[in-house]
Amino acid sequence: METNNTAQELAASTTVITADALLEHWQGHRRLSRKVIEAFPEDQFYTFSIGGMRTYAQLTMEMIGLAAPGIRGIAFGDWTFSDPNLDYSTPAPATKAEVLNLWDLITDYINTLWPQIPAQRFNEVEAAFGMYENTIYNTILYLIDNEIHHRAQGFVYLRALGVEPPAFWDRS
Repeated sequence: METNNTAQELAASTTVITADALLEHWQGHRRLSRKVIEAFPEDQFYTFSIGGMRTYAQLTMEMIGLAAPGIRGIAFGDWTFSDPNLDYSTPAPATKAEVLNLWDLITDYINTLWPQIPAQRFNEVEAAFGMYENTIYNTILYLIDNEIHHRAQGFVYLRALGVEPPAFWDRS
C-alpha cells in the first residue's frame, strides 16, 4: 500500500503542461478565433444563423464575456469585469472592427494578468462565476473548450455562406 501512496503522490506532483504552455495554447485558440471573426462578411456577422442558433456576433460576445471576467476570476477570485462591463450576455458593439478591438483588448488583458497567477492557484477549487465549482485549471480548460465549440459553429456558418474558413489547425 505504501507504494501506491508514493505513486499517487508522484502522479499528483508531475507537471504535464507548464502555465506558460497553457497560456500559449489558449492564445493560439484565440488567434484562430480572431481569424474566424475577420472572415465573416460584416452584414452576416450580425444577422446570419442556422437552425435558430445565435449569430456569430452573439457567439463571439459570449466568448469575450467569459474570457474577460474569467481571467480576472482565475487570477484574483473576482469573476466580474467592469471596464467595459462584460459578461456572457453583453451585446456586440455596432461594427465588426469594434468587436475585434474588444477581442484584442481582452487578449492583452489575459496576457497582463496571467503572470500574476500564483502557481498553486491552478489547483485551487472555486465556483467560477459563482456557479461552476471546479479547479482553476479545469475552468481554464472549460473557457478554451467553450471557445472551440463556438468557433466550430462559426466554421459551419462560414461554409454555409460560401466563405472558406481559416485552417482549423493554424493557431499562428
